[in-house]
Amino acid sequence: MTKRLTTLPNGLRIVTEHMPGLKSASAGVWVMAGGRHERVEQNGIAHFLEHMAFKGTKRRTALQIAEEIEDVGGYINAYTSREMTAYYARVLEADVAMALDVIGDIVLNPAFDRKEIEVERHVILQEIGQALDTPDDIVFDWLQEVSYPDQPFGRTILGPQERVSAFSRADLQRFVKENYGPGQMILAAAGAVDHDAIVAQAEAIFGGLKARKQHDFQPAVFEGTERREIKDLEQVHFAMAFDAPGYRHPDVYTAQVYAMTMGGGMSSRLFQKIREERGLCYSIFAQSGAYEDAGQITLYAGTSTEEIGALTQLTVDELKRAADDMSEAEVARARAQIKAGMLMGLESPSSRAERIARLLAIYGRVPDVDEAVARIDAVSTADVRRYAGELTTTGAALALYGPVEGAPSLDDIRARLRA
Repeated sequence: MTKRLTTLPNGLRIVTEHMPGLKSASAGVWVMAGGRHERVEQNGIAHFLEHMAFKGTKRRTALQIAEEIEDVGGYINAYTSREMTAYYARVLEADVAMALDVIGDIVLNPAFDRKEIEVERHVILQEIGQALDTPDDIVFDWLQEVSYPDQPFGRTILGPQERVSAFSRADLQRFVKENYGPGQMILAAAGAVDHDAIVAQAEAIFGGLKARKQHDFQPAVFEGTERREIKDLEQVHFAMAFDAPGYRHPDVYTAQVYAMTMGGGMSSRLFQKIREERGLCYSIFAQSGAYEDAGQITLYAGTSTEEIGALTQLTVDELKRAADDMSEAEVARARAQIKAGMLMGLESPSSRAERIARLLAIYGRVPDVDEAVARIDAVSTADVRRYAGELTTTGAALALYGPVEGAPSLDDIRARLRA
């Protein structure tokens, strides 16, 4: 694998990774403009903008955007996260230049046709409605909100219905002007790619953009509160979060190993104790999420109203017990699972392009995969036990949805963690 990085005079960064033997490539533009970059009155506009990119440009209709990529068997998509918005395509080697031309067009020249804005507004409102009707999705939005209350980092990506209903063409244009400068963009490509050819094309497409001042975002501060929504559902949806390291913190891989041991698979502690031994739920898992300056350990389970008390108590007890008896075998298994998941995923050019864009945004460089593997291997059982002990003393957040009248409160959980 050969990684190369070029920065244009206006600040646009171009990073590529050539993958020998491949006949296809993934290429796109990652913009450091996500949910956390929105002001409160803009909540949801980054996602709205992502939708509008595919609704036509000054050169192409919405249908022409789709046809140009799909006529060559390619695939084009986008997503909005808390930290960035990405526009990317997967095509054969011969069609990389065409794909970049399309992506550059939708990023730089969206038409923002007023009729199309209204059509897409209804689409997004349907998307919000669908999320509200999906308990094991919406409970994580609420968990984010109560982990980071009254902060951009805690707001939903989709935005509230009343905001989405009011966004105007001028609002979209303002967000682009504020956040879509060349210094806030990374063009990343992986697979069958020619770095020099991509740089030349990037200069032609993006070189004329003027550098802009980049706005600072509000740091994320985990505070941890509680939200419970009573609804007549079959199950209680239980989600809990703990403050965890961001990408730059030395414990970021320790947190990942810990989360894997607790709830990362069928052999994990929570799955074995709560599902296999006690039968208290069908689904239970734990995961670690990291961002530039923050992170979370999150746990989720779905259970009956009669079992939520026992499930919560057993979950807290397992979290505490890990500080005393986490075994070498559990840690070794978790390290192997994390490494295998990472390495298997990176066999795809789309995953490679995503990785190099994200890491460049966070670190200002692209660490080798071997560096990540070495850091995972360096996590010891003592590290995980220490981290487990520290985790139970940090703040916690709780979100509950369903028939939750008798469910333990966040205060109950904190008291049991301290006991």
